[in-house]
Amino acid sequence: MLTKITGFIGEVKGELRKASWPWESDPKVKGFKKYKELIDSTVVVLIAVILLAGFVQFWDFVQVLIVGFLTEIFR
Repeated sequence: MLTKITGFIGEVKGELRKASWPWESDPKVKGFKKYKELIDSTVVVLIAVILLAGFVQFWDFVQVLIVGFLTEIFR
């Protein structure tokens, strides 16, 4: 059992080394410049989430108005 766990952890480490990470691997780059891609991607995701939330809120408001109007008509 322990050899399976050790082998699994070794394989995971090997796969993680192959991954492309969203920060600069050059040791000369310091500060926020190192994380430029990560910050840019985070900003894009936050803007997309805000726009999606606004879209859902708008259609929810429209549907509430429509259902309210229809229930008043057929009352």
